[in-house]
Order: sequence, then C-alpha cells, then structure tokens
Amino acid sequence: MQRIMKNDTVEVISGNDRGKRGRVLQVLPKKDRVLVEGVRYIWRHVRPSQQNPQGGRVQKESPIGASSVLPVCDSCERGVRVSFHGKGANKVRVCSRCGGPIARQD
Repeated sequence: MQRIMKNDTVEVISGNDRGKRGRVLQVLPKKDRVLVEGVRYIWRHVRPSQQNPQGGRVQKESPIGASSVLPVCDSCERGVRVSFHGKGANKVRVCSRCGGPIARQD
C-alpha cells in the first residue's frame, strides 16, 4: 500500500507552491512523483494540430516529488504523516497525529 494514492487530497510542504492543496490526479511510483491538480503549472509550447489549430503556449500541471506532499487528514484538517495498521487485506492508512483512518476516496 502506498502513502499517497490517486484522488487523495494533499498539501504541498516545499517548493514554490508550498501551502497549496489539491487532488492527486496521477501517481508515478517508479519516478516517485505525483501529479496534483492546480500545483506546479508549466508552459508547454505546442505545434499547430487539429486539436489546437493555432498552436502556441498551453499551461498544464507537471509532476511534483512525492516527498514534497502530505495527505490531508479529515479530522486534523492539515497535512499529516501516515502510518499503517493491520496486515494483508486489512491494512489501512492511519493519521500519525490523531490515530484516525485516512479514507481512500475513489
């Protein structure tokens, strides 16, 4: 089980976007990065195509390091560290501050 999963609400703890919150759109475990909605926008220069006949610059999200974000606990309402309780199929993520479970949002 991973510390950060798709559709989690996370808080950025370092970098230019520090303090921002967003929903995880994609997890890239091999690169240890996550794509967070509304965080780390970059400009992508695109050639003219059928989808974009004008071409030009498009602003989009870019992946951020997984160690730079913390999952947001529902009861604490802030970014927290995560510990795991249980084994196998019963394994669940738990807030390290209050001990409450961090629910998976699908």
